[in-house]
Amino acid sequence: MINTLALAVALAMDAFAVSIASGVSLRSVSARQTFRLAWHFGLFQAMMPVIGWSAGLTIRSRIEAYDHWVAFVLLAFVAQGMLRSAFKGEKEESDSKDPTRGMTMVLLSVATSIDALAVGLSLSMISVSIWTPALIIGLVAGAFTTAGMHLGKMIGSMVQLSRWAEMAGGVVLLAIGVNILREHGALAFFF
Repeated sequence: MINTLALAVALAMDAFAVSIASGVSLRSVSARQTFRLAWHFGLFQAMMPVIGWSAGLTIRSRIEAYDHWVAFVLLAFVAQGMLRSAFKGEKEESDSKDPTRGMTMVLLSVATSIDALAVGLSLSMISVSIWTPALIIGLVAGAFTTAGMHLGKMIGSMVQLSRWAEMAGGVVLLAIGVNILREHGALAFFF
């Protein structure tokens, strides 16, 4: 159980960082926005290990060669939008894009949960039942997302810091993507 909880916390770190960036971007976070993002991040974090576990060894060799690139591209896409918005300067509330809606939310959900897919594949190889770990992973991701949204909201509400915080959020998303590439050896030439 302790190993499963530690694994869930480790997997939730990407969701936590992205939710902070989302809270900064929104500046004013409603309960509905928090629920949407926490629900989707938790759901995707819970579903991905189940999908990976179900797939087992049959597709592992097919996806492990590029799963890290998919995560990087998704995170980079969202990060460039945040950076572009931050460099525009002050923006109208109607201009701001809500990361808890539409394709942005789906892209973020997938990008932050791809590692959980790999965990599911790993658990299938050591014959561990997936249902309890998937539930714990999803609940922890949802809790960390909720906390991150409110932390980001506090940072984003400080008008002087909001532009810099949004830039930092974009940079953090890019850094998470680069770290995923580094962990998978895709940047071995550089590091």
